[in-house]
Amino acid sequence: MSLFRIFVSVVAAPFLVAVVEAETASGETSPPSMKPPPCTAAAHRDFDFWLGFWEVRDPEGKLVGHNRIEAAHGGCVLIENWTSSSGVTGTSVNLYDRDRGRWHQTWVDSGGGLLQLDGALNGRSMVLEGDAIDADAPGKLSRQRITWTPQAGGVRQLWESSTDGGKTWIAVFDGRYTRAEK
Repeated sequence: MSLFRIFVSVVAAPFLVAVVEAETASGETSPPSMKPPPCTAAAHRDFDFWLGFWEVRDPEGKLVGHNRIEAAHGGCVLIENWTSSSGVTGTSVNLYDRDRGRWHQTWVDSGGGLLQLDGALNGRSMVLEGDAIDADAPGKLSRQRITWTPQAGGVRQLWESSTDGGKTWIAVFDGRYTRAEK
């Protein structure tokens, strides 16, 4: 007799009989309830307004880059791929962390930059914040806040920085997204 047959007859079979007997005794014949599919809660769709292929312009209308935001991993993640007009590239991974009840973004770029932000939908805007090393004062942290707001025909992305703990903010980037051809 093979090891598999011995396993089935000695270990698995009695277990299956016990399960069937328990279901019969309780009168329940349907399978146990399953967990809901991942990433189906409404909060997982909070940032979907950013999905798409975009031309990004500054407030004066000058083209500053292109951005492609796509859903990945069954809609659980948004992947951003940025290319500036000057050739700088960057990628962010964005997801709703259901365990912590907030959104998270990790950004990396071709200059070796790293930025990690957390936040939530505030009204219609996605607002994410985090600390980063201040480029003008190495070793000192600055607070970063990025706000994405859906607007007629696109999205506004406002990136602000504070070196005084959020008392005052300076705009780092103000981009106006309009849909672009793929």
